[in-house]
Amino acid sequence: MADTGSSITDDPYAVFQVVLNPDGTLTRTTIFPLCPPRAEAEQPHHVLSKDVTLNPSKKTWIRIFRPHFSTPTAHLPIIIDFHGGAFIRHSAASAPFHASCERMATHVPAIVLSVEYRLAPEYRLPAAYDDAIDAVRWVRDQAISNLHRDTWMTPDLADFSRCFLMGSSSGGNIAYHAALLALDLDPPFKIAGVILNEPCFGGEQRTESELRLAQDRIAPLHANDLMWQLALPGGANRDHEFCNPITPGSHHDRVGSLPPCLVRVYGGDPLVDREHSLVRMLEGRGVDVVSRFREGGYHGVEFFDPQETLAFLTDVQDFISSVNGGR
Repeated sequence: MADTGSSITDDPYAVFQVVLNPDGTLTRTTIFPLCPPRAEAEQPHHVLSKDVTLNPSKKTWIRIFRPHFSTPTAHLPIIIDFHGGAFIRHSAASAPFHASCERMATHVPAIVLSVEYRLAPEYRLPAAYDDAIDAVRWVRDQAISNLHRDTWMTPDLADFSRCFLMGSSSGGNIAYHAALLALDLDPPFKIAGVILNEPCFGGEQRTESELRLAQDRIAPLHANDLMWQLALPGGANRDHEFCNPITPGSHHDRVGSLPPCLVRVYGGDPLVDREHSLVRMLEGRGVDVVSRFREGGYHGVEFFDPQETLAFLTDVQDFISSVNGGR
């Protein structure tokens, strides 16, 4: 959520480095610089990237990352990624997320599509979910149409039978809901797996880890509450299905139809109890779940600690290799 350089303050808006305007919009202070797409591979970068328009009326787009070393017949898996930022901050072009997608593209290797979705509170949920499923439709249409095909998404280079949804923190929440929405696509498009890295969920009743880590430097409880206040539909509380996947909602009966899921959890994350509850719920509904729990750490540690970065990349690589027999 917050930058690791942030200090705890009583003002939750200050945690996110945003200012609430009288009209309900936010003024956002830039924490991370924005990176342009990389048209040429230069040392030490071996990944090409470019932006394509998703929905011009919504001003959404996708940044595509392609390993420079990939051959024209590589048949790489596809990862549709949703960045974090508490639903209210950051961009697919923000430096940490751009760099993370570059690393993912080379380490797996894969074609990574990072989605620029609309932010709350200007666009409250389910706006981000709508943008997410737009991205899935875009990939599906690339798979079934020979017209206007993006040159990096040809069947020789991209293996459309291995398309994964991935997100960290609030992006993990978006990936989860996008996977549920993808079950109803017409024409259909199969998602091979879902990667939920420290997914962000909540609820009205406090968990032990939320209370114990209420003053956490990265994800303090009062900032977490503000996030949901700004992101959820007007009048909704934290037991809304967008926030609390344990509460019955319109998609609750579809959970058992989800594809295999990787859920990554850190013991030092205030959301750890929520994430364990998510795993138990998914398993209880028959979903094939790979759970990776790491002692210690903190929310978003893989963006700042090289050892945890490697662990994250390896977990994703192993999960993708395990799905469909590693095809």
